[in-house]
Amino acid sequence: MELTSTSSIDRAGQLKAQIAELKKEFDSITDAVKDAASLSGQKHFEGELFKATYIESNRSTVDYKALCADLGITPEQIAKYTKTEAVFTVKVTGR
Repeated sequence: MELTSTSSIDRAGQLKAQIAELKKEFDSITDAVKDAASLSGQKHFEGELFKATYIESNRSTVDYKALCADLGITPEQIAKYTKTEAVFTVKVTGR
């Protein structure tokens, strides 16, 4: 898509707002599925076009800062193993 006018920027902002509303609606529906699954024990839900499956799992994370502190890892040691790369982002906000 060629950027030919400010209307493209305005359209991007409109799309961003629509996506936010759709995400809010999606989250509300998936929260209802989670609640129904927790209460009933049912794990599969069928629509006419799609199906939803409730999946439980455990996620483990490492407290990176605490680990480094416990092991006595210095910021210089961390820098030695840190990669930096360019990242390009477009941020669209209301005026």
